Amino acid sequence: MSDFVPHALVVPPDRPDGRLALVLHGILGNHTNWRSFARGLAARLPGWRFALVDLRNHGDSDGAPGPHTLAACVDDLEALERSLGNPIEAVIGHSFGGKVALELARRASPDLRAAFVLDASPQKYDVLPGADHEVRKVLAALDAVPQPLAKRADVVDAITAQGLPVGIGRWMTTNLKRTDAGFVWTFDLTAAQEMLADYFARDLWGPLRTTDPTAPPVHLVRAGRSDRWPPEVVAELDALAPDARGTVHLLPNAGHWVHVDDPAGLTDLLVRFFPT
Repeated sequence: MSDFVPHALVVPPDRPDGRLALVLHGILGNHTNWRSFARGLAARLPGWRFALVDLRNHGDSDGAPGPHTLAACVDDLEALERSLGNPIEAVIGHSFGGKVALELARRASPDLRAAFVLDASPQKYDVLPGADHEVRKVLAALDAVPQPLAKRADVVDAITAQGLPVGIGRWMTTNLKRTDAGFVWTFDLTAAQEMLADYFARDLWGPLRTTDPTAPPVHLVRAGRSDRWPPEVVAELDALAPDARGTVHLLPNAGHWVHVDDPAGLTDLLVRFFPT
């Protein structure tokens, strides 16, 4: 069992007795990606407090012992749960964080009342995505960025020089921290690659397909404009049994960054299905 406790920002901090929900970012992200969205969600769900987690090797969560897997991330969350002194009753996970949420649901803690999986596929990739996969292209580009950097804007030039969109370069400026020598990444790139490999290797259909009434309900939110959903996976989602614990919701006008593309639609959906 992990003794590593990831750093977290609890929103809002004035609800020490509120029910605990976790918000999990994607690979190469950090808790700040979800801060504005979580504040709006907290305003709609006054009985809850939201812990915005920096997953291991990201943001302020450095120094985690290996191996760096989905299971290890959930061990970290359980350690965080003990440190906060409240049971995790709900979890919201985006992309990589969505598959961490599925692993948490798979463990079926009796306290977990709902898991929300945002644009993350439960599938195992029999053939690992190649160098042309978006995340792998980003990882390769980041590996080539010289560090330390003199200023944040330098990362935008370095990323776009390798053919990636300027939006990714600007996003990466949020993943820099200042040191005496200059700006460096807030994430451990080698460990993040290990985490991503485990993401691709794990089959986590179980929490969606189970018909065990004691298992936590899983709400999978698929973005209609996302490129992460091959037809065969969509067909399997459509074929879930009526009494399965997994339910699929579509946000037709959102891309992969659901909380940016359709924050109102996502908030309404979460509020509708959050535990009472």
